Formats: sequence, C-alpha cells, structure tokens
Amino acid sequence: MGSNPGKNTYLDQVVAQQAALEDDLRTRKVSAAPAPQAPGGPLQPRSALAKRADRVGQGVQGQAQGPGPVEVRVTGLWRWRTVLVPPNAFVVHTRRGRGEPLHIGLGVSFRYNPAIDSYLVVPGAMQTILINAYCICRELQGVLVQGYVQWIIEDFGTAYRKLDFSDAEDPMRLVNIQLREQAEAAIKDKVSTMGVRDVLSDKQPIIEELTARLRAVAEGSGDAQTGGGDRGLGLRIVTVQIKEAVVSSSTLWENLQKPYRTEQNQVARLAELTAQEAISAREAAAQRSAEERRIENDRELAQLRDRNEAVRFDRETAEKMRRTTREHDDRRAVAELAKETALHAVRLEREQHAEQLENLRLRQELRRQEVDGELALTTARQRAEHEGELLVVQRERERVANANAQNDASIQANLVTNLPEIVAKLPAPAELRSYQIGGDLSGLASVVTQLNGVVEAWSARRAAGESAAD
Repeated sequence: MGSNPGKNTYLDQVVAQQAALEDDLRTRKVSAAPAPQAPGGPLQPRSALAKRADRVGQGVQGQAQGPGPVEVRVTGLWRWRTVLVPPNAFVVHTRRGRGEPLHIGLGVSFRYNPAIDSYLVVPGAMQTILINAYCICRELQGVLVQGYVQWIIEDFGTAYRKLDFSDAEDPMRLVNIQLREQAEAAIKDKVSTMGVRDVLSDKQPIIEELTARLRAVAEGSGDAQTGGGDRGLGLRIVTVQIKEAVVSSSTLWENLQKPYRTEQNQVARLAELTAQEAISAREAAAQRSAEERRIENDRELAQLRDRNEAVRFDRETAEKMRRTTREHDDRRAVAELAKETALHAVRLEREQHAEQLENLRLRQELRRQEVDGELALTTARQRAEHEGELLVVQRERERVANANAQNDASIQANLVTNLPEIVAKLPAPAELRSYQIGGDLSGLASVVTQLNGVVEAWSARRAAGESAAD
C-alpha cells in the first residue's frame, strides 16, 4: 500500500480512524454552570450547555435559542414559561412523575415549568451522510468507495428512545456517525466479495446491499402497527448512492488500464497505417488528377484566349460600326431637327400674319360697329327729340283743346279746387279793405264772379306795385 515495504500504511489508517471514531462517539456533555474566573484573568470559553442554560434563564425576554440547528424561543416568567418550537423540528416534552411524554410531535409548542419539566428538540429536516470507505476487495487490493446516504426521522416516538440526541451543538451528530459506521461496514463486507473490475464497473450490488442493511437497521422489519415486528430506530432511508470507486494503488490502477490502453494503441496504430496507405494512394491519385487538370486547364485556357480574342475583335468591330452608325444618325437627326425648326418658324410667321390680319379685321369690325352704334345713337337721340317735340306739340294741342273745351262750370270748379293753393301763395296784405258784396248770393255763379273780380283787382294792384318798383 505504501512506498516503504516495511510499513503497513493500511493498518495505520485503520488505527487512526478507530481513534477518531472513539472520540466522535463520546457524547459532548459539559456542566451548564460557568467555570470560576480568576480575578483579572482572561475570560474562559463557555460550553454550549452553559450558554443554553443562560438562554433558557433569559427566556422571559423572548430571546431565541442559538446558535444551534434549531431556533427555539422560551417566553414567560419563572414557572409560567412557553416553549415555541419551529414547525420543522421534532420535540418531546416530559414531566416528573409522568410515564409518557406530555407533548411529542413536529412543531409542537407547549407550557414549560423548569422545575419539573424537560424537553428535547431535534431537527426534522433530511440528513445527508458522506461516506469514504477504505475497502479490501477479493484480490486483496485497497479500494476507496465514496458515497452518501440521506435519511429522515419517520417515527420520533421511537427515535428519541433509541437514539442519542444529547449533543448540544448538533443533536444529529452521533446518529450520523453511527449510521455512517454501519454504512462503511456494509460497503466493506460487499466489496470484500467482489473483484476490482466489478467494483469499478458495476456499483449497483453495493447500493442494493447498503440499502438493505441500512433499512433493516433504521426502519426495522415486520408489521409495526400490530406490534409483531421490530419498529427499528424510527428512521427512514431516503436514498443511497455510490459516487465513486478509486483504486488506492496507483501501480494497480495503471496495470488495470494497460490492457485497454494497449488495445487502443494497437487499434490506433493500425488505423494510422491504414490511413497512411490510403493517404499515399490518395496523394498519387491526387497528383495524377492534378496533372490532368493542369493539362486540361491549359487547353481550356488556350481555347478561352482564342474565344476572348474573337469576342474582343467582334466587339471592337461592332463598336466601330455602332459609332459610325450613331454619328450618321446624329447628323441626320440634327438636319431633321433644323428642318423642323425652319418649318416651325415659317408656320409661326404665317400664324402671326394671320393673327395680325384677324386683329385688323376685328379692329375694323369694331370700328364699324362703333360708327353704327354712334349713328344708331344719334338717330335714336334725334328720334327721341322729335318724339319729344311731337309730345310737346301734342300736349299743347291737347291743352289748347282742353282750354277751348272748358265752360264756366269747369273753370269755376278748377278755381274752387285751386282756391286754397292760391290763397296760400298770396302775400300778406299791407292794408285791409272791406268790400260789401250785395245782391243775391245764393247762386254759385255769382260767388265765382265776385271772386274773379277780387282776383282781378288784386292782380291789378300787384302789377302796379311791380311797375313802381321798376
């Protein structure tokens, strides 16, 4: 196992592991009372139980219990305290003089009297145990098997009676150590019946053996409900896995790998030779193909040059022809454009002459219309004047006829009708004269005759006044 032939390394490892196991199996219990301190000396570290006792005594302030895997709060005063347990922790509460616990279960809080009560709190979460088992196989060779076991408390009523949860810092420590030792023993027993190659290639037999043994110990056998079987430790094995198996001797490990490595080297060498032969054949074929391709490429290049020269000549000839044709076409197009421009100028000149003639004709027509309008206006004016004169003559004629046709009755009637207007136009009299009109006034004719006399007298006086003024 070691480099020194006279030294048994495996025996040294077993002895060291045994000493470490004995130390781990010792329950870590110390007095809760604090150690006396020397005056002026340094403070001594206190145990976990002493700290827990202090915390329980200070529970009246509602402080949580810690450090530790379970945080428990103790509240209240003196004998009237309450222990508050987290919902993921198992607890058992006992009292002096009682044969059975008062409270037991998961996350159960309860009243607590420190004088007569006691309680135990254990984590309810799943636990994982790492396993490193140094084994001896059937060929007497050292093998390291690494794995892990996960378990959980299923029946706390059985577990707290059969297992030791008294470690103040880690209540699960002793249980994990015991299960780990049983798992290592089971692995070693199974590996001792197997060869090295079997251990390295197939780990399922080890897993099955380890699972069967741990479940027989942890879960028991038989019908637990009827009381006819063993209830085990109140635990349940969740899973068992083997992660790795390693040969302790590096020389043995290399020897185990040599056949496969040699076989793989042989296969690799044969494959290399086959590849070289194939590569040589492929290289010769590739060279021939390359030469054939070169010759074919030269021939194709010569043909391509000839075709390119012919195409270039045809292209140059066609370009010259196109340019010549384009020049003639351009000249012809320029001549046609010049001709069209001249014709367009002639057409424009003709149109201008025609437009001027039309304008002259329109001006003459307009002048003639103006003259005709003036003549018609003069004629109409003369006709209107003539008709006006005729109307005046006709009116005078009618007036004379009407005057000639008037009689005394009509004259008197007009006089009576216009009398208010005549009186209104008379001037204010300078003097007032009274005339006595006698006779019979019963007739209208006599009244009119008298009025006429008055009017004539007034007219005579007015005419005399105007002559004197002149």
